[in-house]
Amino acid sequence: MKVNPLEPGSAAGGPVELASLSALFARFQSELLGALVCLTGNLEDARDALQETFLKCWRHQDRLVEIENVKAWVFRIALNTGRDARSAAWRRRRQPLNGDATMLLANHAPPEAAMESAERLAELRSAIGRLRPEEQEVFLLRQNAGLSYDEIALAIGIPLGTVKTRMRMALANLRAVVRNDK
Repeated sequence: MKVNPLEPGSAAGGPVELASLSALFARFQSELLGALVCLTGNLEDARDALQETFLKCWRHQDRLVEIENVKAWVFRIALNTGRDARSAAWRRRRQPLNGDATMLLANHAPPEAAMESAERLAELRSAIGRLRPEEQEVFLLRQNAGLSYDEIALAIGIPLGTVKTRMRMALANLRAVVRNDK
């Protein structure tokens, strides 16, 4: 029985065709891009990291036979690529553009509400960017990839209890930011 490699939690039944890999990325693109914007700090670097992620997955598609959860595998590659992009940007001393994150929002609200929403989103993204890298990774895999705690533990190779602790710490830090805004 051949298993669909695009289904999270399933093992791939063989090498993925270009169309299947493209379909996989189309399916996860918004989630991946959102996680990468949070990680890199700007839309331009996030798009570059997303493109690089696709290339890395394409180069290693022969490994899909061994992968239990393709979605977790793709997100792991994306987070590593995003982390590399963030490090490269830091080395260039490049500052993220605050306007990039707000371009992702649809602007259907009154200007005051839209500005307040954009400011709160920018503050939240900034708070996510200030999380410890290991907390940020767990948070993004849970919130953007929608992975369960068990899937996160498997994807990054740490115990389940450590995943839960990192998520609890990330949420506590983010709640503190939200409380301070009120």
